[in-house]
Amino acid sequence: MFEKSRKKIVFSIMSILVLLWVGTLGVIYTSSYLEMTKQNEQMLKTHSGMYELSQPKDEFIEPLKPFPDGEPEFKHRFEDSPMFKLSEFYTVAVSYEGEVIEIRNEQPTVYSDTDLKGLAEKIVSNKKISGTINNLSFYKTDKNGYILVTFMDNTVVNENAVTLFRYTLIFGAVALVAFFFLAKFLAKKIVDPLEEGYKKQKQFVSDAGHELKTPVSVVSANAELLERELGDNQWLKNIQYENERMSLLVAQLLELARTENVTPQMEQVDLSHLVSGEVLPFESVAFENGFTLNSNIVNDIKVMGNSAQLKQLASILIDNAIKHSTDKGEVTLELTKENNSAKLSVINKGDEIPKEHREKLFERFYRVDSVRNGESNHYGLGLAIAKAIVTSHNGTIRVNCYDGLVEFQVKIPLLK
Repeated sequence: MFEKSRKKIVFSIMSILVLLWVGTLGVIYTSSYLEMTKQNEQMLKTHSGMYELSQPKDEFIEPLKPFPDGEPEFKHRFEDSPMFKLSEFYTVAVSYEGEVIEIRNEQPTVYSDTDLKGLAEKIVSNKKISGTINNLSFYKTDKNGYILVTFMDNTVVNENAVTLFRYTLIFGAVALVAFFFLAKFLAKKIVDPLEEGYKKQKQFVSDAGHELKTPVSVVSANAELLERELGDNQWLKNIQYENERMSLLVAQLLELARTENVTPQMEQVDLSHLVSGEVLPFESVAFENGFTLNSNIVNDIKVMGNSAQLKQLASILIDNAIKHSTDKGEVTLELTKENNSAKLSVINKGDEIPKEHREKLFERFYRVDSVRNGESNHYGLGLAIAKAIVTSHNGTIRVNCYDGLVEFQVKIPLLK
């Protein structure tokens, strides 16, 4: 139980850290990419606005605007900036008929004229005005007589970005490993005091059970002697009745302590046969209380478990269903296979148990109806013992409420 809590704490811490890390990286790199894309487009517009053909075409109508869209701030921001001057630009002028008029590629070392021509023809036939292709940012504009495709080489920038991203991932992975061990340490610090308190509580239950056993036996023996001397006596009967209740409580405390603290001896168990045997004696009990106990048990369901504890588990669930049914009718027991587990369900009519109470039902001394204080020898230990038995068999137990029914459901791994 506490090991699961440690794992949940570690998982929660690591999940938060990973989400923060991924979210931070996503925001940083996305915003950087968008900013760089916008900046590249503005520099390409600036370069396109400054471009003039070496031999202007006859159909050229009006002088070139030095800056597109009437945005003189481009010159102020980019033309004289080192970033603009150091950037590598390529241009391809294409006529309206699709003929390449001019290619400017001063140092054709990375991209040849043929490469640029092919890329430009592809861009001209496309509706996109700007974008990225083969590590080149491009911008397409109509220069009043021809189409100009301007490229800017982003190879170095992209390589630097990839390198930065790679080292970010490496550093992040190393940091997450370090945080993982820190999370394990913190989880241990958080859970250890709870585990120590739980161990002390279990030890107290065991010690209290053993310490109470002797005085209860002494009271019982003395009450029998007094009965022989005094005969029928109402006050003596009250003492005997309460002593019997105390004796049952002590027995349940000792059983709970033994179930939680002692590892049971496991063997191959025919759960179908075992549960069928437990149903039989309860049929008469159910009949006396005005119920019908129906069972649906699939044959040959085998598990690795402790026969005595599994019998006790079935007995606790059936007895609980009979005692807490709100209507005289049917109590149903089902034992089936579900995936790789044996599923034992005990169903009775009853008031819906609030969700906030369902998990607490399996805590010792817990009762949904706080008014009851032990009537019918009910001390809130039966389901705690059932939970301890299921846990020792690596199973699960839960309570479901639907359509006026209350179902206690147990799942135990099938024998492999």
